[in-house]
Amino acid sequence: MNCQTQEKIEVNGKEFILLGTAHVSEASIKEVEQVIEEQAPDVIAVELDETRYESIVDPESWKDMDIVKVLHEKQGFLLLSNVVLSNYQKKMGSKSSVKPGEEMADALRIAKEKGIEHVLADRSLSVTMRRAWAKTPAAERLRLLSFLCTSAFSDEVMSNEEIENLKQENEMDKMFSEISSVLPVTKKIFIDERDRYIASKIWECKGKKILAVIGVGHMHGVKSYLEKIAEDEISSDVSDIEEVPAKSKKAKILSWTIPALIVALIAAGFVIGGKEKGAELLSKWVLWNGILAGIGAIIGGAHIITVLVSILGAPLTSLCPFIGIGFVAGAVQSFVKKPTVKDIENLQNDSSSIRGFYRNRVLRILLIFFLSSIGSSIGTFAGGASFVSIFSRIFKGQ
Repeated sequence: MNCQTQEKIEVNGKEFILLGTAHVSEASIKEVEQVIEEQAPDVIAVELDETRYESIVDPESWKDMDIVKVLHEKQGFLLLSNVVLSNYQKKMGSKSSVKPGEEMADALRIAKEKGIEHVLADRSLSVTMRRAWAKTPAAERLRLLSFLCTSAFSDEVMSNEEIENLKQENEMDKMFSEISSVLPVTKKIFIDERDRYIASKIWECKGKKILAVIGVGHMHGVKSYLEKIAEDEISSDVSDIEEVPAKSKKAKILSWTIPALIVALIAAGFVIGGKEKGAELLSKWVLWNGILAGIGAIIGGAHIITVLVSILGAPLTSLCPFIGIGFVAGAVQSFVKKPTVKDIENLQNDSSSIRGFYRNRVLRILLIFFLSSIGSSIGTFAGGASFVSIFSRIFKGQ
């Protein structure tokens, strides 16, 4: 058994075989086929969720996407991140004919042909991304966004030899050590939680011999969690990490408190400082929010109507917890520049370059959604900060 890519655990009369792969490796596909033939497992579990599996077996599923629905369901950042990460994997394997995750799909194909029970063992990507965003501190979110942007437009292409080196233990340890030090919360959500989740799903598989085809980066973590479950150190119940955490009571209160405070301060300005100071407070709020949201929309390549809606709408949506300017701007842009089937078909290819992001109407909508939201958020803090100066002058009688 290859010690670098395979591990075996025997417990309670069951045998768990962990096969570590690189997701764009041709050698990994051959190894999957070889191990299935040699081991004849009762069950094959793979590191895929339903959505990613469907995208592999049905690449045309992109055509059914409703971009406005995506934004309305607050999935804009998820879609953008998914496109970027998928494109990154595609670049890694661009010198080979292997599609990202093809070894997983191949394992499932063989399982179906041989009548072997199969299990999709990974957590939903949507849940993973939304948990990461919800639990990641503001400063780390910026580093996460920086990582995604760098990955999206990097010109680095890995050779076949470099791809195979990903399966070397020391290379993976080094990479995950760097992720852990720079993005500790993100690493916990993307790697540690998924290690536990995958281990739980593997543990619950029926049969006496279970083959788990997983990314080599998950090998040590999954093995460790399997051993802990076997020794009753932890439960196989993963319900606590299967859902997106609800907003805390404090966060809900804060989402209403800040808008109420802004409105109260503007009203107080009129009462204490008179019409002139009140109007100054109101204008600062409108200008900071509107102009910065508009600038964000412009940078995103928005239509002039979308820019105007961003400028006029941001001061209002910033005071409403139920709707953000990003959704409004994205929805308007999708109406005035409706995406075509060609845009959806070229989504992955266009995401590999900055020019492609602006050429593709779907990607441009995502840019506008994201950048107008960022602009309005900065405007909220800047507008609030300007209130301090104005009230200082009011109390000084100026």
